[in-house]
Amino acid sequence: MAKIVNVGVQMDHVSGINIAGDSTFAMSLEAQARGYRLFHYTPEKLSLRDGKVFATAQQMTLRDVKGDHFTLGEPERLDLSTMDVIMLRQDPPFDMAYITSTHLLERLHPKTLVVNDPAWVRNSPEKIFVTEFADLMPKTLITRDAAEIARFREEMGDIILKPLYGNGGAGVFHSARDDRNMSSLLEMFGQMFREPFIAQEYLPAVRKGDKRILLVDGEPVGAINRVPAEHDARSNMHAGGRPEPTELTAREKEICARIAPALKERGFLFVGIDVIGDYMTEINVTSPTGIREVKKFGGADVSSLLWDAIERKRA
Repeated sequence: MAKIVNVGVQMDHVSGINIAGDSTFAMSLEAQARGYRLFHYTPEKLSLRDGKVFATAQQMTLRDVKGDHFTLGEPERLDLSTMDVIMLRQDPPFDMAYITSTHLLERLHPKTLVVNDPAWVRNSPEKIFVTEFADLMPKTLITRDAAEIARFREEMGDIILKPLYGNGGAGVFHSARDDRNMSSLLEMFGQMFREPFIAQEYLPAVRKGDKRILLVDGEPVGAINRVPAEHDARSNMHAGGRPEPTELTAREKEICARIAPALKERGFLFVGIDVIGDYMTEINVTSPTGIREVKKFGGADVSSLLWDAIERKRA
């Protein structure tokens, strides 16, 4: 087995995370417990020169103590090819800055194992990748065409409108058939985003929760249900959703089995899918969350299972 010694963690700055619910923190704690050395850097610290990828990084020590959760060493110019593993974990938006970072990390993978595979992360945007499984999804439209969206809402009744490359529930709107604000909403979206928007059939089952299912190397290993606040259409925990324990239904196991070959083909070691009722709405491959919540409610230690999978991949 190729021993893991050095792990680079490409993330938003560790000083700004909420350790109670941060999956990158959980992954990194587990790596540290296994004796790996952690090197922290943010995406803007990446450089490409003469075919080599560098980052201004700092060795990182973590503690599961609120308000005192990290220590960083002195900055150093690090040749990232000397890392055994790099965790690609900065949050979206999935914009050109994000895409560029995947191009740089692609120069390293797979000799340095990048989790998840940066080329496939780039080519599998979360709200587009899922459309490869149209029969597992609610009715969905991707477009900037206001007339198409109007027709879709007339057909569906209530719809959800959201940015194609957003995250964390930001910019998610529930629009009923008789909502007179739709024209203004589309004008605002048109000014804010150059990309198409995504409209989906509204699923009333969301009031019972939007389930996040975590998969390691294509296998479901844990789940939490996220229940939206009474007056909010969004269930994301960043937007006030309430996490609660849950089990997988037969339908959810079927969904996981259907998508597993595609996840394995793309080298996605860690994925989070979102399921409302009987339908999958997203396949999250950039920086899925939910690890700490699963463990909090007595579920699997997903971080340990993930590092077991990484070690097998490095063998």
